[in-house]
Order: sequence, then structure tokens, then C-alpha cells
Amino acid sequence: MKILAFAASSSRNSINKQLVTHAAETLKGLETSADVNIVDLNDFEMPIYSTDREIADGIPQLAHDFYALIGGADGLIVSYAEHNGNYTAAYKNIFDWTSRIDAKVFQGKPMVVTSASPGPGGGANVLNLAITSAPHFNANVVGSFSVGPFGQKFDADTQSLVDADTVAALNTSLNALIAAG
Repeated sequence: MKILAFAASSSRNSINKQLVTHAAETLKGLETSADVNIVDLNDFEMPIYSTDREIADGIPQLAHDFYALIGGADGLIVSYAEHNGNYTAAYKNIFDWTSRIDAKVFQGKPMVVTSASPGPGGGANVLNLAITSAPHFNANVVGSFSVGPFGQKFDADTQSLVDADTVAALNTSLNALIAAG
């Protein structure tokens, strides 16, 4: 089982990157044959999308590379950072470019979506946006959960969730991903 995992954030110290990395490690414990590729969105930085730029220069190779990573995976784990109740600009730009290759960006893959924030909402707004929009882009959301306040539910020293309810939500979501893969 090949899994593509990423935090939808460009922050080098992203709590969503910590969460998706922990989720990937937990998945490997549940499914020892899992091959997880954790990618950093900073490796896919492209000019801000515009139709004028697309007409003039075409779709950047990095968008094709990102689309191919999704296509090569059996499933996805994505942790969404919330900026002003929405996706981060970095993620949205990559998504916009990739959607120009194929509007069905997620290519029918089963997907676990999560979010984390320092506040008690846990990025619930962006998580809801991801859950409701993903099917329009051909994703099969099989599990979801949010983590907030992150500092109370995630131990920075062990890089793991410590809240029993959140651990249970993670395991339920990952088991659904395994079953769907």
C-alpha cells in the first residue's frame, strides 16, 4: 500500500506537518507493508496561478509532478492548516495549478483529512471545507478529525498525540484508509 502524505502548509515548523508525520508513522505501525511518502509543499512552489500565466507559459512541471505523486499513491493523508478559515495560499496555489491538468485532482483515491490549530477549534473550518469539497475533485474521504488545542493534545517531545479521543479518531481514520486501499 503506497500512501502520499502532506501538510497543506508551507510553514517549516508546521504543526500540521508534525500531525501528518505522526499519522504516517502510526499507519506504518498498523500496516507494516505501508510505503509512505511524506512530501513538503515547499518542494512544489510555483508562480501564483492565473489564466494569463497558464496561456503564456503552460502548466509548470511541478504541477505535473504533484499530480503524478497523487496518481502513484493508493491513498492520501492530508493535514490542512487553517489561514483565516480557509486553505493556506501555498496549498491553494498548488491545487489550482494541478486542477488545470485534471479537475479530478485526487483521482478517486481514498483519503484521510485532518487539521490542527493552536486554538480549541482545531482548524474545524478548513477541515469542513476539505471534507465537503474533496468529492467534487474525485476524492473518497474515508476518515477525518481535528486536533485542537494542538499543544494540549500533541506531545512535542515524543511527536505523538496524547489525547485518548484524538488517538482513537486517528486510528479509526487510518484503519478506514487501510480497508479502502
